[in-house]
Amino acid sequence: MEKVYTRDIYGKTLLELGKKHQDLVVLDADLSGSTRTIFFGREFPERFFNFGVAEQNMMATAAGLASSGKVVFASTFAMFAAVRALDQVRNSICYNNFNVKIVATHGGITVGEDGASHQALEDINIFRAIPNMKIIVPADGPQTKEAIMAAYQIPGPFYVRLGRWKSATIFKENDFTFGKGQIVKEGKDLAIIACGIMVNEALAASDLLKEKGFSVTVANFHTIKPIDSELLIDIAKKHKKILVCEEHQIIGGLFSAVSEVLIQKYPTQVKPIGIKDEFGQSGSPQELMDFYGLSANNIAGKAEEFLRQ
Repeated sequence: MEKVYTRDIYGKTLLELGKKHQDLVVLDADLSGSTRTIFFGREFPERFFNFGVAEQNMMATAAGLASSGKVVFASTFAMFAAVRALDQVRNSICYNNFNVKIVATHGGITVGEDGASHQALEDINIFRAIPNMKIIVPADGPQTKEAIMAAYQIPGPFYVRLGRWKSATIFKENDFTFGKGQIVKEGKDLAIIACGIMVNEALAASDLLKEKGFSVTVANFHTIKPIDSELLIDIAKKHKKILVCEEHQIIGGLFSAVSEVLIQKYPTQVKPIGIKDEFGQSGSPQELMDFYGLSANNIAGKAEEFLRQ
């Protein structure tokens, strides 16, 4: 499968939207080369603003621009968007339900060598708790494009989480509906629910499990808020055991969102694969995926252990 940087897709999609919509404004905080908002900035300098290392200023200005009718895309690394600028995101953007789309790159452990200070592992948790915020974690390049298009079209605050590492291409264009999860692979013994780069790891794990005689469903829940409760319940009715995989703390992220629905509406056995209440560290993306148990081999091992219990 072709691998692409989802942030490249983001930059190109912004450019495409900017050519069609004069109300689109893009903000960045000294990271436009990394977030790829530089593509938009070069083409439309009058609608692009670089705030330097001042993320709180950027988010406050995004709220002001949105209050005057602009659709604002504000970008930085996930750690800085979720933690450093949280006050402004909560009180200026979400409280007023403004049309600000926060698209953060470098989410998760695969930021790699930059280490714990730059590895956002709590960002979904933080933003899930804020009213009016909608959250998407695209699985690949085509879904990143569709997510950005949807964020532009749907009113209100969005958080779209992208990574630093290249993502395998799984889906075709137009294979995305905001708020709706999707079954990627059908099976009967166990279901694996995942988001972001973990969808590809889950698919690889399902192949490993097939070699051992297990039939596994893989579901992509790219929209984490609002979560697709209807599909979750349907999955729970068909599978006695569910494994939830995420490149994030297991506290407050996809595992929590899944569990919150099922414990109330259709209790079943659910187990997490993710970061277990700890900080990251420096290392190559693959080394870190292996060390924290997020790679396909570990998922397959945990799934087999779960199935044999």
